[in-house]
Amino acid sequence: MGTEIQCEFMHSDDLAEALVFLMNSYNERQFINIGTGEEVSIKQLAEMIKTTTGFEGQIKFDSSKPDGTPRKLMDSSKIKSLGWQPRIGLKEGLERTWGEYQELIKK
Repeated sequence: MGTEIQCEFMHSDDLAEALVFLMNSYNERQFINIGTGEEVSIKQLAEMIKTTTGFEGQIKFDSSKPDGTPRKLMDSSKIKSLGWQPRIGLKEGLERTWGEYQELIKK
């Protein structure tokens, strides 16, 4: 159950760039979504984190718990039609974040 949920993740640097882009180029009164347009299942995400961090344990899912909304994907077509695109994919974002964390814990 819980492994079937599809979520959309965006690196905070991409979000910051999207906000600056919109402040400079968007002047409409309607809302606009910011997203990557790419989904990943919770199971896929867990496996990516496991690979990125080198975790060697087993990942277990408790399918008896509520699993929430099956899909969490934004319609980002409007911002993309204005010329903005995210630059950092999920795998790269996880690797960057893990690397930054590793540097912090060395201090």
